[in-house]
Amino acid sequence: MIKQQTQNNKEILRAKNISKVYSEGKISTQVLQDLDVSINEGERVAIVGTSGSGKSTLLHLLGGLDTPTKGEVWLKGELLNKMDETQRGEMRNKHLGFIYQFHHLLAEFSAIENVAMPLLMRPAVKIDDAKNQAVELLKKVGLGHRLEHRPGELSGGERQRVAIARALVTKPALVLADEPTGNLDHENAQSVFELLSELQTSFGMGLLMVTHDRNLAKMADRQLVLKSGQWEA
Repeated sequence: MIKQQTQNNKEILRAKNISKVYSEGKISTQVLQDLDVSINEGERVAIVGTSGSGKSTLLHLLGGLDTPTKGEVWLKGELLNKMDETQRGEMRNKHLGFIYQFHHLLAEFSAIENVAMPLLMRPAVKIDDAKNQAVELLKKVGLGHRLEHRPGELSGGERQRVAIARALVTKPALVLADEPTGNLDHENAQSVFELLSELQTSFGMGLLMVTHDRNLAKMADRQLVLKSGQWEA
């Protein structure tokens, strides 16, 4: 596996000169062009931009959910976009947590079962251990009284708290959050972001958040503005 020899010890993720082009027949659309970005341990970075600027596409590339047309994505010193899908999946499970605007919880499973899922993808983890860790995280996000409830029995804010617990249960080095409060009212959005920030600090992980909310973005250590697939100066 290709390793980056010059990686900063505190650097979790680095993208170099990445571009993304989608082609359909004779039509090609450039979504991202020649972007560089890096995230360090414990750092909170916000990517802001209007709808259609390429924010979610960039997050998918950085998380190994898609591969760039050009450029490199390094995760914990390893070249992510040259791996096959199985290897990328293992890297995601080991180092990354994901939070989306829509919680993507499995409706037929309880809060405990939803949170335990990422751990159960690891062959060495026992079911009881995974569930115990899920319970611990759900208590941390204030849902110790909702452990056996299914998503349909939870409020929007509660579902997003379950999603946060699921993202953190593997103790990732970096959480990638795509509009994590975009589906909530202002009060719930503020509460969820404050919880995420508190847990991020407590766990010492990095946080890369895509948001259109400039007030939330101001709480980050750094803001990056994406406009038409390029960083705005």
